[in-house]
Parts: sequence; C-alpha cells; structure tokens
Amino acid sequence: MGNNHISFTAPKVDRLTSESGKAQTFYWDTKTPTLGVRVTAKGSKSYIFEAWAWSSNESIRTTIGSVDTWTLFEAQSEARRLKVLVDQGVDPRDLAREMKAQSVAAATAKVNAIDVWEEFIEDRKRNWGVRQLENYRLVVRPAGGKITRGLKPGMSPTKQAGTLRSLLSRPLNEITREEVAKWLKKETPKRPTWTRLAFSLLRAFVTWANDQKKYKGLVHPDACQRQELPKSNAKVDCLQKEQLSDWFKGVQTLDNPVISAYLQILLLTGARREELASLKWKDIDLRWNTMIIKDKVEGTRQIPVTPYVARLLIGLQRRNEFAFYSETAKTKHIREPRLAHNKALQKVGLPHISIQGLRRSFGTLAEWVECPAGISAQVMGHKPSALAEKHYRKRPIDMLRMWHTKIENFILEEAEIKQLLEDTKRLTVINK
Repeated sequence: MGNNHISFTAPKVDRLTSESGKAQTFYWDTKTPTLGVRVTAKGSKSYIFEAWAWSSNESIRTTIGSVDTWTLFEAQSEARRLKVLVDQGVDPRDLAREMKAQSVAAATAKVNAIDVWEEFIEDRKRNWGVRQLENYRLVVRPAGGKITRGLKPGMSPTKQAGTLRSLLSRPLNEITREEVAKWLKKETPKRPTWTRLAFSLLRAFVTWANDQKKYKGLVHPDACQRQELPKSNAKVDCLQKEQLSDWFKGVQTLDNPVISAYLQILLLTGARREELASLKWKDIDLRWNTMIIKDKVEGTRQIPVTPYVARLLIGLQRRNEFAFYSETAKTKHIREPRLAHNKALQKVGLPHISIQGLRRSFGTLAEWVECPAGISAQVMGHKPSALAEKHYRKRPIDMLRMWHTKIENFILEEAEIKQLLEDTKRLTVINK
C-alpha cells in the first residue's frame, strides 16, 4: 500500500501535501488501514479505498470522494463498508458501475419520445409552412374527438390516434430500427399514405435528436435506415377540359362566395392551397396586375393577375388582412375548402377531384395552348427541372402574363364563361 502511514485527524488531513517532484502522493490511515488520501501536485485531495481481494487475487483501488465533500468520519465508515464487500467477494468497482448503469437507465426511461418530439417542433417550426407544421402535429395527435367532416359509411365517428403516436409513446432510447420496422408493418396496411409521410417526418426527427448533445446517447441514429416503405401511388386526379363547364357551374353556385372565388383562382393559377389561402391584400397590386404569394421553394414568388382572376378578387369584401378571410378559422383565412369543393362536385355529378388535383389540372390544361413548360412551372412555383431552367431562366412578369392569360382564356372558353372585359380599367382598380 505504500508508506506515509499516519493516524488521520481532520487537521492532519488538511495539512497533507504532495511530495516534491511527484505527480501524486498517498497517505494511509493507521486506524482504518484501507482508507487513504491522495494528494496531487496541484493540491487536490481525495479519499481513496484500497484492499487486497483474496477471491480474485488482486489489489482493488477506488476513489471514495473529495476531501472537501466527505468528512473524515464518513470516509472511514465508507472504507469499512467497502472492505466488508471485498471480503464477501464483491468488487466495489463492479457494483458502482452497475448502480451507475441503473441510474442512467432510470433517467433514460424518463425521456419520453413524445416530449422530445414537441421540443423538436418548437425548435424547427420557424422553417416550416403552416401545412407542414400541421402534419407534424397530426401524426402524433392522441385518439379521441369527434369527426365532423368527411365521415364515410362504416367509419368510426371518433378520431383515431396519429400514425406515429404509438411509436413515440415510449422512451426515446426504445425507438430502434427493429421497433420502427414493426411499426411500419402494422401501420402500412391501414393508412399507407400517412405512414409514408410519418416516416419521412420521423427520419427528420431522429436526425435532429442525434445532433442534440443531451439526446445523442439516447437516440438510435440508424432507426430509419434500410426500412421497407409503402409504395407511393402517383395521384392522377385532374379536370378534363370537357368537365370545366360543369365544374365552374358547381363552384360558382356555392353559398360561400369567398370559397367559390378561392377555388376558381386555385384552378386558374395552379397555386398550392396554403399559398393562396394566406394571400394578403397588401400583396395584391391590381394597378400592375401582379400578386406576391408564398412559395415553399423560393419563399415568395410573383405571378400575374389575369383579367378573370382580377374580377374575382375585386368582388371580395375586405374583412381583414387576408383576401380569402374566414370568420371561424383561427388563422383568419380559409383553412379547409375540401368540404365545399366536394359538395360542388356532387351537385354537378363530377368524380372526386382533390384540391391538389386543381393544381395538377392547371399544369395539364396549360399544354393545350402549347405553353412552354418553364412558363407554367414558374407560375406554379415548381422547382426547375431541366439544366437550362436551373441556372436560371427566369422570365419577366410580362412574358408570364402573356402565356398565363392565354391559359385563362382557354379554360374560360372551354367552361363556356363569357368574360366581362368591356371596361378593362374598371378591372384593374382596387375595390376600396
């Protein structure tokens, strides 16, 4: 055990120093032979335990704690306790490691994945649009609450839990690749589209958690690797030009003029539903026939206001800052146009067309006037695909307006709508 055996007292321990030229010096208590004090060259002092283990035929040394934290009496008591363990064939170091592992496991069990998910949303939501943020919340919503819209025969009137709720209702460290595979196998047959979406959101969550220092040791970074995903079925719902007349009749007779105008402008601009729903009056310029809408690729984009779209906008009342206001939605603008759209379709006997299908319809109908693909893509806010488009052929607003007006005229002619363009100036004055 070394030399420097003295009878420890608190004042003596306080006066102990490291021997010159040594990195550390050990002193041993004659009253409690297994108790020592280690003093470093920098003056740091710790109580240590050292004893011979006959069961393993080796010397066992472990640190009890700092002299500043432990009293001499406490250190002597701890040394005697550890000596009893060694005599029983127990290695105190193994016991300490086991207790630490249990403590870590207990702490880990308290880190609920759903709570970390909420922290993830708060940290990242500034980078998301309204629809994307809503998806992150929908996939983890708890079960319960009445279904008020879109209830089909045979469906339960109660909302089911979000796709990811069952997986994330467990400790974060249990979200393993095996558990994700089980979750995919269970959810895919029931709701493949939502499962595919939920998986992409889960992958973003795992990447984020792995980048956080406090969760790095808990999250499994490979949880979403090499998983078999449900196939993505390409949507093909689209208005044919022969259906335009009936579609406009159904939409124009809706009781809500705001939704009626909104749906028509969706079709005539090819905009995404949230881009148009959140359009503000301050971003509409009917003097120069332009408007600025949100864009998930560029942030915002400017598009032409064609004559019929201008007429629809002028006909709207200004109730708040949004062109397509809502008196009931928390956002103060249109949030859910599907119910009204479905009623319009049923009224005129047209098959189901999704809101996204109206955007798809604009792109398809644009081809009838031989509009260059880059023109319609810029109006719709599509990412440029061809090399020439990427680097970057951005057309001026006048060129967009020329082709956009041709597209509108074609749609209105096929819909048998007589355009009221007698007074062009009247259509370019903001309704005050």
